[in-house]
Amino acid sequence: MAKKKLYIQMFSIHGLIRSENMELGRDADTGGQVNYVVELATHLSRIDSVDQVDLFTRLVVDKTVSEDYSEPIEQVNDKFRIVRIQCGRRNYIRKELLWPHLDEYVDNTIKFIKHQNRLPDVVHGHYADAGYVAMQISRIFGLPFIFTGHSMGRVKMQKLLGDGLKKSDIIKKYKIDTRIEAEEDILRNADLIITSTRQEVEKQYGQYRFGENVDFEVFPPGIDIQKFHPYYHNLNENSKKPEQEYFAKASLIHELDRFFLNPEKPIILTLCRPDKRKNISGLIKAFGEDKELQAIANLAIFAGIRKDIESMEDNERDVLTQMLLSMDKYDLYGKMAIPKKHDFEYEVPELYRIVADKKGVFVNSALTEPFGLTLLEASSAGLPIVSTDDGGPHDIIHNCKNGILINASRHKEISEAIKRILVDSEKWSRYSKNGILNVQKYYTWESHAKKYIERLNSLMKSRKVENMKKAVPTDAIGKRLTKMNAFIISDIDNTLIGKNNDALPELINYLNKNKNHIAFGVATGRTIDSAVNILKKHKIPLPDVIISSVGTEIYYGAELHYAQGWQVHISNKWQREKIVKILRDVDFLEYQEEKNQRPFKISYNMVPGKDRLPVIHERLNRYKCQYSLIYSHKEYLDILPYRASKGKAIRYLSYKWDIPLSNFLVCGDSGNDEEMLKGEPLAVVVGNYSSEVEHLKGARNVYFADNKYSAGILEAIKKYEFLNHIKNKN
Repeated sequence: MAKKKLYIQMFSIHGLIRSENMELGRDADTGGQVNYVVELATHLSRIDSVDQVDLFTRLVVDKTVSEDYSEPIEQVNDKFRIVRIQCGRRNYIRKELLWPHLDEYVDNTIKFIKHQNRLPDVVHGHYADAGYVAMQISRIFGLPFIFTGHSMGRVKMQKLLGDGLKKSDIIKKYKIDTRIEAEEDILRNADLIITSTRQEVEKQYGQYRFGENVDFEVFPPGIDIQKFHPYYHNLNENSKKPEQEYFAKASLIHELDRFFLNPEKPIILTLCRPDKRKNISGLIKAFGEDKELQAIANLAIFAGIRKDIESMEDNERDVLTQMLLSMDKYDLYGKMAIPKKHDFEYEVPELYRIVADKKGVFVNSALTEPFGLTLLEASSAGLPIVSTDDGGPHDIIHNCKNGILINASRHKEISEAIKRILVDSEKWSRYSKNGILNVQKYYTWESHAKKYIERLNSLMKSRKVENMKKAVPTDAIGKRLTKMNAFIISDIDNTLIGKNNDALPELINYLNKNKNHIAFGVATGRTIDSAVNILKKHKIPLPDVIISSVGTEIYYGAELHYAQGWQVHISNKWQREKIVKILRDVDFLEYQEEKNQRPFKISYNMVPGKDRLPVIHERLNRYKCQYSLIYSHKEYLDILPYRASKGKAIRYLSYKWDIPLSNFLVCGDSGNDEEMLKGEPLAVVVGNYSSEVEHLKGARNVYFADNKYSAGILEAIKKYEFLNHIKNKN
């Protein structure tokens, strides 16, 4: 029997992601991580034991960016797709503004998964936002969860505080508190964390609180050694290259020559985003204060892609402005190049080779460097490197023996290291050769992908053994619901249960017998704890879904996974404290005890009385409140967010799990069931109903049963021929 091939889902939500002509350096969100995830997915898809790799990112429809990012599916090769899922506004926004929309992203991804009728074997989140999404998908489907942080919020917080920013300003702009909280949760739940260096584990993840059982694996990323081939390949007159590469080389030489008075000199090259942590100013200072170095070489700084500095983010604008001021301060005109853009696909590889051909040096002067992918690219092309001694470069220079580590905060140390390489041709040649050969030995995507699959297989095997030991069911609630195309949802009190309810065991037996076709849920005014207790008391197995607190909360399965996306949806314009204050002096309202109150439900006792409901409406409308008001059993008044109710929660389930509303059978008895009983779903009002719903008689799809409680539900199942109904719908 052939071994099942793997289906891998990766998530990288922010930035602009496409498979070709990546706009690396366009902004702070479109950096090396974009290249990382595309390369990883590409090389994983080339492994025989992998059947499919999907890279999930965000759908962007925005005139300011390419139409490529508005394509829902980009078929990269026969086994690799880029899948773009919409969330929030459709225009391009920075990653910090995505947090409120991530639960919508989760819901839309679940819908996509159900549509394609196939579950992944593993989910892998890249960066905190995508880690949050992958974690939620993992929970709902019971899948292995891998995380790669790339950079971590606590580290960023320290750096920003060190730059003199106030904590309140950092939280406001970067949502750093939300990010750190999500990272803490991710680290507690990830089955495996993949890092690029041991330093990441110790210095970055070490700042977080998580259990001792977190599994770290150090897999350095690779590079495409065909794209970043050595500079001397260009010397082969018989070599055949795409015309775009020849054009890229000619364009770059022309661009550099525009800046340099003596273009024949060796070039000191740096390539990075315009970020203060990249310490571009330190490199310019090192060059500007060393006349000997200026006599030996030119300096070329490719600092992202820019059009108008004034329109850029504060951090980028400050860095670029300082770069220009430093150029003027040290009078580096004719010695320093600052091009406005570069193309990653063709120009960057050629740029490394041009600088290597001129016997130049690549410099990474960043104050912090988690890994240093550009160091590998430059080394593969044959460039010796001078790099910060922080983080990943330690490993790279240790393995490749191709350059010098420096303290990036000491500008004289930077300039001295550069000169040591430029003036010693033997050292230059040794570093160049070592870099080329050792990058091919230690840092290829082929080797990374192979290790990844080996580790993934080991993880899946160990999870399977662990689940067997714990007798954990293999069918997670998400796996189950993606197979369902019908739902029976019932109110609990006086519908599912009641006095002398002899038909309940028969109903439970029916649900068990048809569990492969029909999902079961309850919708109740009770809190979740109260609902669970009453179900257990009556020996009713926990359903697939519990809609509790009059539709303000949704929980899935025996694990009671909380539907965070529903909370985000209903929280819009909800002002709980304001409403409580407005109604505080209404004498006919009695605020219920605290155990009945919920974040998205305000509960009162109210006996019937003339014009009482209009009085409440008038007062809340006067203060421009958004709300839903539900009065039931002539006793209970619940005020909810305007987007919340049992009926709206059922429609949310229909959307999220892609189950037609006409395939729902909804069961109730009173006023707080009314909204869910109306409309497209099939509905039954059991025989012991309250007079509040009498007016629904004759309404479309609403059946009034003769029997009470569970017997009334069974009567409706027979009346509607529910199994045949859903099979005919299919």
